[in-house]
Amino acid sequence: MHFINPISRKPHTNNRLCSFPLIALGLLYSGVTASAEQDPHYNAAGFFDIHVCNWPERSLFFMPLFSTPRFSETEKIEVFYPDGSPLSELDLDNYRKITPKNKPPKRAFMVETDVPSSAPDGWYSARVTLKDGSQYQARDYVIIDSLPQAAGQVPAPDEEVTEIPKELAWDAIPGAAFYQVFIRDLWNDGKLLHSSKLLTEPRLVLPEGLLEKGGYYSWVIHARDTNEHVLLGDFNHGSLSPPVSFAISD
Repeated sequence: MHFINPISRKPHTNNRLCSFPLIALGLLYSGVTASAEQDPHYNAAGFFDIHVCNWPERSLFFMPLFSTPRFSETEKIEVFYPDGSPLSELDLDNYRKITPKNKPPKRAFMVETDVPSSAPDGWYSARVTLKDGSQYQARDYVIIDSLPQAAGQVPAPDEEVTEIPKELAWDAIPGAAFYQVFIRDLWNDGKLLHSSKLLTEPRLVLPEGLLEKGGYYSWVIHARDTNEHVLLGDFNHGSLSPPVSFAISD
């Protein structure tokens, strides 16, 4: 994706949905669970992580993000390779609003940049500069690799089934530990119909009444390798499957 977004079909800025998979916000919604002294992803301004993303119809890319409740104080967020050379600067106009329960609101800033062939494994870092001139560092260990995209979907691509499916399934992805499924209603202008919780098996049991006879649907699978890892962050490698559509006969 520009990539196919499981949440929104085009990039957004400011208070609208950005081009950012919802699954990547799972840890951020859970709130800060470790201090900067315990976990290098955290500093006094917020949380830093980089995902290595394998999306349909585009080359492998980095998606660095920084989540902070101090967004109104933030002047600049710079991201660096392990050797200290610049990788990117996060776009402060490209963010998703986060409203954790009983916690201050946050913004997750992010950017996408292709992974060059020379990109090394190692500790990538972010330098956050606030408007008062103070600076904070955070780090994320990145292993350059590509998580395969999901395949073997059931129902199969362009299949017409006679009965409402009770579940969606796919082949297990080597290296993936978690999945999330996004379902769209193609008779309703591709409206997002359902986003699943984090799944640990390659199948989604469908909520009763979600799908209907005569329906026409599309679904994608977002896979990731880890969750809340002290070294690799909320995840290191992620992939998104190409959309698969299916119909249910009347």
